[in-house]
Amino acid sequence: MAEKTIPILPCRTLQPVLDFYTALGFEVTYRQKSPNPYAVVERGGIELQFFAVRQHEPAASLGTCYVLTDDVDGLHASFRAGLKAAYGRIPTRGLPRIGPLRDMSYGVRQFLVSDPGGNCVRVGQPVDAGPREARAPEETFARALHHALLLADSKDDPTGAAKVVDRVLRLEDERPTPVQLVRLLVLRADVAGRLGDDGTKAAALARAAAVRLTAGERESAGDDLARLAELRG
Repeated sequence: MAEKTIPILPCRTLQPVLDFYTALGFEVTYRQKSPNPYAVVERGGIELQFFAVRQHEPAASLGTCYVLTDDVDGLHASFRAGLKAAYGRIPTRGLPRIGPLRDMSYGVRQFLVSDPGGNCVRVGQPVDAGPREARAPEETFARALHHALLLADSKDDPTGAAKVVDRVLRLEDERPTPVQLVRLLVLRADVAGRLGDDGTKAAALARAAAVRLTAGERESAGDDLARLAELRG
C-alpha cells in the first residue's frame, strides 16, 4: 500500500497565496473558481491545496503543515532567492515571511514559511537517525535557546522570546559559552527587529559581533553568524 497526505489550508483569497508559492518555485496545477474557490500547487514531491473563505483572518490562522526534505539548505536558499526576485526583498516579518534556517534542539534542521493566508509551512530535515529529544535541554542556556526559539518561530511570539533571552542574559552566577552567547544575542536582535525596537536590535548585534570565537566555534555558529551579517546589512 502507498499513502500520501495532502494538507488543505485556508486563505481569504487565492491569488496572493498562489503568487507567493509561484515565487517559491511551485506550479499551480489546479484552480477552481466556483462553486468554491480552490487551488493546488506543487513543487517536486510537495503538494499543497488551498480553499478560500471570505471570513478567514490570516493573522489569526492556525493552518500549518510540516514538509520533510533531504535538502533543507537547498530549499531555504531557493525559496529566499525566489522571494527576492518576486518581491525585491526577502520578507522576514509580517505576512508573508520566511524565517532563518536553524538547528533545533529536538534533532531537526528547519525553517518556517508563512504565506499570505497566515498558514505556516515548516520545512525540516532530521539531523541524525537517533531518538529525538522530546524534552527541553536541562543546561541553562541551551534550555533558554530552546524555549526562545519555539516562542519566536513556532508560536510567533517575539515578545515572549525576548523575555526569555533577557532573563537568562541577566544571570550573574552562570555564563553562556561564546557560541551560546552569539546565538542568544542574534535571536534577541532578530525579535527586536520584529518588534520595531531598533535600539535593542543594534545593541544586540554590536555585542554579538564583538564575541571572540575560535575557528571551531565559528563553524558551530555558522547559521547564526550568517543571520548576524544579514541583520546588520
